[in-house]
Amino acid sequence: MELPETRVTAVFQLLENGSKQGYIGEDISQLEHALQAAFYATQAQSDNETVLAALLHDIGQFCSAKELRHMLASDSDKWIDVGVVGHEKLGAEYLRRLGFSNKVCELVESHVVAKRYLTATEPEYYAGLSKASKLSLKFQGGPFTPEEARAFEQDPFFQEKVQLRKWDDAAKVVGLETPGLETYWRLATKHLQAQP
Repeated sequence: MELPETRVTAVFQLLENGSKQGYIGEDISQLEHALQAAFYATQAQSDNETVLAALLHDIGQFCSAKELRHMLASDSDKWIDVGVVGHEKLGAEYLRRLGFSNKVCELVESHVVAKRYLTATEPEYYAGLSKASKLSLKFQGGPFTPEEARAFEQDPFFQEKVQLRKWDDAAKVVGLETPGLETYWRLATKHLQAQP
């Protein structure tokens, strides 16, 4: 496997490329969205793995551009792109192959599932979702059934998964000043160095 520094460079290059891509249906870039989510995780004094998961939660939106299938949803008279089908699974698998910890990968993989949970259990949550997030929910399986919600609550990372989702939803603020991507370089490198 390549050196941790090389792997971090590859991941961070994808995030840098995200600075050139709008965040689905929002007025910020993919990179700004990722940095805002990581900023919220840091402000909450989350552990390093949770901060990395917040930073990388949408990496599957552009980690394998040749194979990505986009979700298109109708918004009145036009079709809009509301993201990559299964981006959470693509991102988690990509990070696993690079050697990120199970916790980072599970949190990345579950940020869509957590949205399904929250829409089923908190009526005000759905009302607060952006238009793009409401449209993508249809492709993501819709709200959980009561049985699915109860099963999700038993997950050992349940609290972190729900909190990451809430940071994901909040990370859409135009003009919010956050630390730059380079701030997370050492954290990501040390994380990969520590993995077996």
